[in-house]
Amino acid sequence: MSDCRGSQEQQAQPHPQDAPSQSWYPPSVASSPNSSRPVTPSSSYGLQRPTDRPQSPSHVSPSEAAGVIALLKDKSVDELRRLLSDKDAYHQFLLSLDQVKIQNNIRDELRKETLQLARENLDKEPQIMELRNQCRIIRTTELAAAHEKLNELDKQKEEILRSCSLVSLLQRLQEGMNKTEEESETLHRQLLDREIELAAFIQKYKKLRTTYHRRALIHLAAKTSAG
Repeated sequence: MSDCRGSQEQQAQPHPQDAPSQSWYPPSVASSPNSSRPVTPSSSYGLQRPTDRPQSPSHVSPSEAAGVIALLKDKSVDELRRLLSDKDAYHQFLLSLDQVKIQNNIRDELRKETLQLARENLDKEPQIMELRNQCRIIRTTELAAAHEKLNELDKQKEEILRSCSLVSLLQRLQEGMNKTEEESETLHRQLLDREIELAAFIQKYKKLRTTYHRRALIHLAAKTSAG
């Protein structure tokens, strides 16, 4: 009889594998569902619903943890059970925490500032379009004229540089010497043909020869300095 009674008692006792794999309640609550004794801070702090449990440990400062523990410490077992089983109650408790309120206020302020900046940008859109049109007009009219003027000035600069080069100077001196020589020969023929008076011939011929020799000396000096 004692063996039979012992076997019945073993069947009535739950096996460890028959217990739920995950419990929403701390051991102190799950072991005595009808108990009304308060929950200790170590068992009440950090209670989370299985679906809301983060994958990595959260970094909570000691002061924040103490504040949450103080709030949970004053709650009864039924209130703690409700937090674990009622999604809305858990959400309301979460929103009542000072840390969450601060974060929500910062989020709301950032959202308001973002919306304000977006409105200001939208208000400035007509002004931006007008400035773009002005830039397009300037680019197609004034800028084109400025480019044309710049190209013209570049050509003038190139011409001046070419005219001031040593090769150009020697060439112009040689051309001037040849021209003066031709005028001297023409004047000499006029004298032989009696087309000009001797006094006028001497005055003009002297001037032409002076110019010729001046140019010849400059030409020789420039050519010598160029090596």
